[in-house]
Amino acid sequence: MPPIPDDAIIPLERFKAEREALFARNEALGVRLTSAQSPEELGEDVHRLSVIVYEFPVFRDGRPYSWARMLRTRMGYKGELRASGHFLFDQLAFLTRVGFDAFDGVTDETLARARAEITDVYQPGADRRRTIPQLRQDRGG
Repeated sequence: MPPIPDDAIIPLERFKAEREALFARNEALGVRLTSAQSPEELGEDVHRLSVIVYEFPVFRDGRPYSWARMLRTRMGYKGELRASGHFLFDQLAFLTRVGFDAFDGVTDETLARARAEITDVYQPGADRRRTIPQLRQDRGG
């Protein structure tokens, strides 16, 4: 699938103001959210969006992690979920675990290297990887 053009990714405020007209165009549409904006503000329209972009204002703002997991697990969002702004290489593997699948300014090679950094996990994530406690239980221990 071709990437969504940058001008088709709009701020939440514009989306709310022009919702009907934007969907009437019958074109791919994305919404850019700040770290303070809950994806619940999108309502059922979330399933009509091709991409949702979460802006990280600083690398230590963890709110988009929670929003991403909510989008994937509770809201069932299947489209592209992109991280934009300030995040670190060390955070890429964790961002993919909660549901981000695209990253502004990150090459495929860098992303693959970051994902390979963590082989086993303790916390459950949107990626549904088996956790260390589950693996131990599988082995009878």
